[in-house]
Amino acid sequence: MASYDVIVTNVRVVRHDRPEPETADLGILDGRIAAVRPGLDPAEARTVVDGGGKLAFPGAVDAHQHWGIYNPLAVDTETESRACAQGGVTSALTYMRTGQYYLNKGGPYAEVFPEVLANSQDRSYVDYAFHLAPMQRGHIDEIPSLVSEHGVTSFKVFMFYGSHGLHGRSADQNSFLMIPEGERYDYAHFEFVMRGIQAAREQFPDLADEISLSLHCETAEIMSAYTKMVEEEGTLTGLAAYSASRPPHSEGLAVSIASYLAHETGLPTINLLHLSSAKAMDAALRMAEAFPHIDFRREVTIGHLLADITTASGIGGKVNPPLRPREDVEALWGHLLDGKVDWVVSDHACCRDEQKFGDPRDDVFLAKSGFGGAEYLLPGLISEGSRRGLSYGDVARLLSWNPAQRFGLRTKGAIAEGLDADIVLVDPDTSWTVRAADSESTQEYTPFEGFELTAKVTDTFLRGRRVLEDGKVVGDPAGRYLARPVTA
Repeated sequence: MASYDVIVTNVRVVRHDRPEPETADLGILDGRIAAVRPGLDPAEARTVVDGGGKLAFPGAVDAHQHWGIYNPLAVDTETESRACAQGGVTSALTYMRTGQYYLNKGGPYAEVFPEVLANSQDRSYVDYAFHLAPMQRGHIDEIPSLVSEHGVTSFKVFMFYGSHGLHGRSADQNSFLMIPEGERYDYAHFEFVMRGIQAAREQFPDLADEISLSLHCETAEIMSAYTKMVEEEGTLTGLAAYSASRPPHSEGLAVSIASYLAHETGLPTINLLHLSSAKAMDAALRMAEAFPHIDFRREVTIGHLLADITTASGIGGKVNPPLRPREDVEALWGHLLDGKVDWVVSDHACCRDEQKFGDPRDDVFLAKSGFGGAEYLLPGLISEGSRRGLSYGDVARLLSWNPAQRFGLRTKGAIAEGLDADIVLVDPDTSWTVRAADSESTQEYTPFEGFELTAKVTDTFLRGRRVLEDGKVVGDPAGRYLARPVTA
């Protein structure tokens, strides 16, 4: 009888707690890693995969995606999870809320979330979980049941929705957010969300460190005023205009407000999402010094690390917060290399061409916000990071270990005995050109079009089952919903 279902031979295993990879074989049994050591006997496995000396990374835990925002959730779950496999992502944590977009429904999560689970079931090629946003007062009361019944342990606030919609100014907040008349989505609501999450941490002490709030930090009033200024002046166009209309100090101010509210409410587990600028990072680090009792985690996207307002391929690069000038990109890299960034994500939001662009097509203020990028997450960070001195171990920490630890994925995040056999084989010496046409995503463009990358994901294993082979998605969807905490 075989000791292993699969042995992956001759790989260089990348670990989050050491900079250099180690040559070993990987033995997989019942979806878990059963052995990590050189010299495993191929005769002891039902299937043997020759790793060919490639790097073996732990599957990426992409902590920020948006399935179902522009396309039906059932469709996105299948197609965009295929793009995940291309980019070495084996666990996708995707944001979901009530209101316009997504399911286009208001009401309690007791009614909405079962529909979310039904629409995604048996369709994903990677494992997945959901972060939920308490959009109305009643949602705060549902937090304990979401934790205990559905394993949802992470929540979100969109700070800029105070007077902004998803793409720009919004005159009717209640209609856009589908919240009851008489309620407001404002700083007071954000405070009460924090109090509700802290109450849940106290109710479930064994999960407290894994119950957290993530915040999109931009300030609606600043954005509204600057958008009007930029449009009236008319001197800037494209991504430069959009960046100026949502200036970096809008991020910094929102970070500061969010941090003080966390201090006031006693909620220590705060995630500051997709920090895009030097000023946003500066504010985040200042707040960490001001409130050392708050366990801040700082997130940056691969888009903000790879592209700027000049190098991105057209206004398909419109996203919130915006892509920034090159000096902001360099500032983000400086903080990342200094250990001040906790994880890197894709913020994947597939927005197809006919939805993305307005009429006229080159008007950035008419375009929709967001783009895909999960398929470039691991190869993009290795390619650009290696050039800047980022170790492979740091890549594993930023893409796998840190987010898995924060978000209650206790069986994910590392190549180690007993953990899920989520393994990605990477050739670090293959140069290739990004082409949207090669992506499994249904998005027909990418702001990274023409970018040259120097690392390629060749094979992706989900719990020991190969879902990407020689760069091609294979098999049927086998991804599972991850009710958290995910335990052995």
